[in-house]
Amino acid sequence: MALIELRQLNKAYGDVSALAGLDLDVPEACFYGLLGPNGAGKTTALRILATLLAPDSGQVQIDGVDALKDPRSVRRRLGYVAQEVAIDKILTGRELLQLQGDLFHLPRRLRDEQIDDLIDRLAMNEWVDRRCGTYSGGMRRRLDLAAGLLHRPKLLVLDEPTVGLDIESRAAIWELLRELVRDGTGILLSSHYLEEVEALADRMAIIDAGRVIAEGTPEGLKQRLGGDRVTLRIREFSDAAEAERVSALLQPLEGVQQVVVNRAQGFSLNLVIDGDPVVETMRRCLDAEGLPVFALAQSRPSLDDVYLQATGRTLMDAELAVAGQRDVKQERRQSMR
Repeated sequence: MALIELRQLNKAYGDVSALAGLDLDVPEACFYGLLGPNGAGKTTALRILATLLAPDSGQVQIDGVDALKDPRSVRRRLGYVAQEVAIDKILTGRELLQLQGDLFHLPRRLRDEQIDDLIDRLAMNEWVDRRCGTYSGGMRRRLDLAAGLLHRPKLLVLDEPTVGLDIESRAAIWELLRELVRDGTGILLSSHYLEEVEALADRMAIIDAGRVIAEGTPEGLKQRLGGDRVTLRIREFSDAAEAERVSALLQPLEGVQQVVVNRAQGFSLNLVIDGDPVVETMRRCLDAEGLPVFALAQSRPSLDDVYLQATGRTLMDAELAVAGQRDVKQERRQSMR
C-alpha cells in the first residue's frame, strides 16, 4: 500500500493555478523527492498533505486514511516542517520541544526521552537551553526538524528544509534523514536543489506548472534520457534572437536530441546529443557559418538535463522566469497605487 496517494489535485489562487491535476504515489519507508522551481506548486501540495490547505478538487490518501474526511487521524501520522521557520523567541529550544510534546499529548516521560534523543542526534546540546531568539538559521532549522519528529511520525513532510544553511548544518540534517528512512520513516522532501534530491531520494518526481512531468528513480530518469549533455558558447550573444538562430541551425543535425537557449548564462546553448561524433559535426556546421566555438563542455546526463528534456528549459531558467513574473506583478501593483 502506498503511504501517499494524490489524485487529480487542483488548487487555484484567483486566476493563478498552483496545482493542475497533480497525481503522485509515494511508497512506504521511501525517501521521495519533489524537484521543481519556486512557483511550481510544491509548497501548495505539501500544505494540502499536511491538512493546512484544502484543494479545490481531488483526492488525498495518507497511510490509507482520507485526509479530506479525517484530517485529525492524518495529523497523528505525519510531521510537517514548513519552509518558513516560526519559533517563539522567548522560549528556550528545550521548552519549545516540551510544549510541542504536550500538544501531541505525549506522556511526560516519553516526551522527555524523545527530546533528549533528538537533541543528541541533531547536535543541539550546546545551545538548546538558550532562548530561541539567539539562534542562527541553522539552529532554528534543526529545532524545527526536531519538533516535527517528536511524536515519531510515520511520514515526515519537509518543505525546502536546508535553504540558506551552511554545509555543516546541511550535512547533519542529511545524515539524520537517512537514518530515519533506514528505521522505516517515510520522507517527502520538496527542494529545488538538484544535488540534494539526487543525494537523498530513492524516488523522485519533477513538478512544473502544478503537475508531475517526470517520475522515477534519479538514476533511472537520467538513464532514460540517454546521450550526453553539451554546454556550448559561441561568443557573447547580443540578444536572445541571435542565440535562437544558432539553436535553429544545430537542432536539425543528426544526433542532436534537443537544444535549449540558457538565458541565465549569457545565452549559452544546452544540448542533449547521442555521442562524441556529434560534437565534431556541430563544430564543422558552426565553422561553415563563421561561428567558431568559444567554449564547450560535455558530460553525462544530470537531473538538470532530465528537467531540460521534460520542460524545454533548465531549472535555473525556470527560477528566473518565476522571479520575473513576481517582479512584473510587483510593478503592476506599484503602478496602480
